[in-house]
Amino acid sequence: MSDTPPPKVRLDTTRLQKIAQAYWESAALMAAVELDVFTAIARGHDTIATLATAAGLTERNAERLLTALVAMTLLERSGPGKDARFSNTPDVQRFLVKDSDRYAGPWILFTKPRWAAYGELSRRLRDPGEKRLGAYTEFTVDDARRYHAATYSIGTGAARLFSRSVDLTGRKLLLDLGGGSGAYSIVATQTYPGLKAIVLDLPPVTVVANEYIAANKAQDRVSTLAGDFTTTPFPAGADVVVMASNLPQYEPALIRLVVGKAFAALVPGGEMHLIGETLHDDRRGPLSAALWGLNEAVFGSTGLAHTESEVKSYLQDAGFTDVAVHPFVPGVLSRIAGRKPA
Repeated sequence: MSDTPPPKVRLDTTRLQKIAQAYWESAALMAAVELDVFTAIARGHDTIATLATAAGLTERNAERLLTALVAMTLLERSGPGKDARFSNTPDVQRFLVKDSDRYAGPWILFTKPRWAAYGELSRRLRDPGEKRLGAYTEFTVDDARRYHAATYSIGTGAARLFSRSVDLTGRKLLLDLGGGSGAYSIVATQTYPGLKAIVLDLPPVTVVANEYIAANKAQDRVSTLAGDFTTTPFPAGADVVVMASNLPQYEPALIRLVVGKAFAALVPGGEMHLIGETLHDDRRGPLSAALWGLNEAVFGSTGLAHTESEVKSYLQDAGFTDVAVHPFVPGVLSRIAGRKPA
């Protein structure tokens, strides 16, 4: 048996520096989207010189940006020096090229307006003032249009996943709480014949939701109800309630209130699905949920990140049975569901 001690681990600042400089990567990605770099490459402007012309850059700056995007594994590079050619990686090609029906460029830029606010996060964390719903209390129709121009593509993808994951065969009426553009309702009623849906959201948001509903020719299946789901009475007769992607915006008391209202409004045997960024029960992650919780501090909101068990308890305490956590988007979203006893 050797008495040689194990080698001493040398600590350095590499990991900390990478985190501190992570915004450089965000900036490079956002600039590439704003400059239509990925679309230009998909259309054949795949050299430093041709990309520079297409994006309105000097060749020096085009080379700088392309080199960073390759290092970030957003682009592939083949060939040496100025003769190198660049191509989009598969996810970039699918989601960041404007010709794609899954184009998500607006979503990538969605948080950019918060850039300056995050630069003063330490000050905002010290600010004792809080308000419910944070930045969403003074939402205008124009705000709603900008918001859902950014989120509709991502929301539609999540809606398709929901309709694949949950069997709504035989269900008659879905109540979509905070349904935004109506993506979940539009897709669910397309997928399940006979299902109708009501999108309940703030008055400016329902104006925009009706535009998306009309664009999808879903007016005969999906309607809207303007209001605040924390105070507006829920319509009777729903056998499915969905509340998706807004959990961290609310404090526990408000979630409990909304879940209790949903339980009361559902018909016996109805089901509720809460889909959102949730922490693991040990509160060690995932990072996405933790950061969305921190995001509420930027806006002085009372919202925070909830654990999976906490969300389960909101449903169970309201009277739901068979409450369970289901994977939805690993590392990002969970789906917690329960059923109202028949």
